Amino acid sequence: MDASDEPRRVHFQSPEYLVERLDAVAELFDTDRTDLLVEAIREYLEETADSETFQELVATKYYDDQLEFETVKQLVGTETAQRLRILKADLDDEPLELGAPADVDIYDDDATEVDTAADER
Repeated sequence: MDASDEPRRVHFQSPEYLVERLDAVAELFDTDRTDLLVEAIREYLEETADSETFQELVATKYYDDQLEFETVKQLVGTETAQRLRILKADLDDEPLELGAPADVDIYDDDATEVDTAADER
């Protein structure tokens, strides 16, 4: 167990009926309330992290410098965070100074016309 897996006590308030239902489910499965809560939170976070909407929100906030890279890693995982870091670096680069294309015949008048009408059956 590494340091990030160490249990940490948290305190929150919940409507009484939810706690009663949670306790009933815990008793049914012969486990305790904490185990059920931890599993429910884990599942919710995994589902959320896989959501395209969530990943787009994280990316937008990261590109706008509203999220630090370490936070992005926690939210979407290391692989996705690395991909976002590379894309952000690319977006932050100065645009290439490319001149307008020359009006050149790239086919040197050697183009071949293809009839695609026969393919549209």
